[in-house]
Amino acid sequence: MLNQKAPHFSELKKYLDSKKYNFLVLYFYPKDNTPSCTKEACSIRDNFAELEKSKIKIIGVSPDSSESHDKFKTKYELPFQLIPDEDKSLATSYGVWGEKSMYGRKYFGILRKTFIIDSSGKIIRVIDKVDTANHANQILDEMKNNKIF
Repeated sequence: MLNQKAPHFSELKKYLDSKKYNFLVLYFYPKDNTPSCTKEACSIRDNFAELEKSKIKIIGVSPDSSESHDKFKTKYELPFQLIPDEDKSLATSYGVWGEKSMYGRKYFGILRKTFIIDSSGKIIRVIDKVDTANHANQILDEMKNNKIF
């Protein structure tokens, strides 16, 4: 998907039309209120001012409901948007719904991955190996190291 147009969804159009941000970071995570997903969200929360200053819009996506997202955002004071993807259509279009394995058991779920999308709607970076506890710094480092800004 790298260097291709990002699959369309309503928030992508709003981002492209707004001109407020130079980049959209779309991060997919498995489930609200789980240890790794909470670390990831809190890493972004704790570095949100720097991300905003860099004109980066953050959107998290999981198969959880809007109600679950609202509770998660309130509990951890998350200042960014979370999108429900209960039918997994967005995850499927970004190629992050797939087979996983835990304790020898195979099942389908969200493959944790982050996409950095530029103001033209093109995917310019993909972070495949997410460091949940340091994800915000990972995003910023990815952009700085690749001279994106």
